[in-house]
Amino acid sequence: MGPLLRLTMAASVLIGCINIVAATNEYDIIHIGGKVLCQDCTQGWNEWINGKPLKDCKVSVTCLDERSRVIHYTSDLTDELGQFDIKMEKVMHGKNLNPKKCSVRLVSSPDPSCNTMTDFAGGRSGVQLRGPSLVYRDLVKYVLEPFYFTSPMCEEPDTDGSDDNGGGSNY
Repeated sequence: MGPLLRLTMAASVLIGCINIVAATNEYDIIHIGGKVLCQDCTQGWNEWINGKPLKDCKVSVTCLDERSRVIHYTSDLTDELGQFDIKMEKVMHGKNLNPKKCSVRLVSSPDPSCNTMTDFAGGRSGVQLRGPSLVYRDLVKYVLEPFYFTSPMCEEPDTDGSDDNGGGSNY
């Protein structure tokens, strides 16, 4: 075998190995998807299925380590359909992310008529990732229930029984 043929074969094997490594790294990603909607409270609090999609709402993911320290934070804006798709690498800064220690929550809405966070589906307080919704070959995706904003006039009143002037009376 001539040296040129050996060099060509070695180069082919090397390129094949590089492609395999690149392909496995491509699948070391966690996908988190969902939707953000605006709910008109005048339609009733029990009609959460008819919300309109909100564009450019910010949704964040915060991941903690075993000692409850933040090891990763990222965010995404919703598209014109109100959908977000956050992609995170499974290994960040040399540490494996445990998806069960990641929380997804609403951050903000640019719409002044619909910018009050609700806790429907955990949007305001955050929702922990549990089992993935979709596992296909090497794709792991968590699909969350829709998060909702509502108008400022629909903000839930403070019902803890105390008032601002310390009187203790509700009348």
